[in-house]
Amino acid sequence: MAPAITLAADAPTLSSANTGFMLICSALVMLMTPGLAFFYGGMVRVKSTLNMLMMSFISLGIVTVLWVLYGFSLAFGADSGSVIGWNSDWVGLSNIGLTQLWDGYTIPVFVFCVFQLMFAIITPALISGALADRVKFSAWALFITLWVTIVYFPVAHWVWGSGGWAFELGVIDFAGGTAVHINAGAAALGVILVIGRRVGFKKDPMRPHSLPLVMLGAGLLWFGWFGFNAGSWLGNDDGVGALMFVNTQVATAAAMLAWLAYEKIRHGAFTTLGAASGAVAGLVAITPSGGAVSPLGAIAVGAIAGVLCAMAVGLKYRFNYDDSLDVVGVHLVGGIAGSLLIGFFATGKGQSDAQGLFYGGGLDQFWKQCAGVFAVLGYSLVASAVLAFLLDRTIGMRVPEDDEVSGIDSAEHAETAYDFSGAGGGAARTTAAPAPVAGTAARKVDA
Repeated sequence: MAPAITLAADAPTLSSANTGFMLICSALVMLMTPGLAFFYGGMVRVKSTLNMLMMSFISLGIVTVLWVLYGFSLAFGADSGSVIGWNSDWVGLSNIGLTQLWDGYTIPVFVFCVFQLMFAIITPALISGALADRVKFSAWALFITLWVTIVYFPVAHWVWGSGGWAFELGVIDFAGGTAVHINAGAAALGVILVIGRRVGFKKDPMRPHSLPLVMLGAGLLWFGWFGFNAGSWLGNDDGVGALMFVNTQVATAAAMLAWLAYEKIRHGAFTTLGAASGAVAGLVAITPSGGAVSPLGAIAVGAIAGVLCAMAVGLKYRFNYDDSLDVVGVHLVGGIAGSLLIGFFATGKGQSDAQGLFYGGGLDQFWKQCAGVFAVLGYSLVASAVLAFLLDRTIGMRVPEDDEVSGIDSAEHAETAYDFSGAGGGAARTTAAPAPVAGTAARKVDA
């Protein structure tokens, strides 16, 4: 994320081109949340499809309102103690001039605000994939409200806010490896350790019900991620945004190929689920690092992340935690890999002059990256687990076991994703799902 500082002696003026570019990037990032909904929705069983979609869509509503009321002020207002921001003029987005520029840049404050809003929306939605099949929708909505307030807004200030401790330390996070992916992945781990495993975990088939939906979602994520990454340089005309765009494509391709190669060796097949998951792993890993590495470095980052994430998704079976859709394996591990690899592959010719070990910079940047990674991981893990524990002991986080077995869609939303009655129209409510779809070699329940 481009720092909110003045980089030139001359005062900036409003740029229509940069403003338009950033509005397009904001729309692309917004598209990622419905894309994530399809990606996750295809990966669950039929009886949980709508609930999975809704767990992403509700974030669009809740986080938008909170961002307007106080989120933007907490994340990007004047620094207080290097841990949080505040600007009373931004409460309710009041007292912001229509042409008032974001500090040191050529885009209005409102444009920067809406771009960052889309990041805030998708981050809690990422967590939902770990909780598939078993969480009350009302509890999830309340969790989002508390989590973005207590975890996301402060962490965004640490990493991107002027005066935030990670920002001042020199931790590199171009577009969200720590603030988004490690944050969400650690939160997912914290919550699932509290709420427990699904009924039938490691016993019943829990394969994706619609791999075409998964591929559609992955494609939308890949497309929207160009706005997510390239837009994070805020339209600066120095080529770094273009570098990030190229590296986003390169690392994603490398990660997909690496995941498929690992999968062929490990499971004996190239699966569509593996291709989609590998692509997302590459997108996650290049998000923090793409402005600091070369395209060759992006290949290395993507390939390493693809293999590490493919290996990591099986850890839930070994350690017996139920990360339903591999949020921990892909987002936490991918975010850690992409953030730490900056310490090895940073060229010093991109977003900053920081150089990694392989470019003569020693381990100085690596240790800075470690500080950012493990601070965010620890804070999000603990805070998220505490929030889940409090909600579970008060209103209850999980649906009743009978509702989980019969189908959370019917129990929580009074709807089903598909009408199997033959009558059409979507009015029928089924309570039992058909047999799970077979055909994927990845992530078997007996892994």
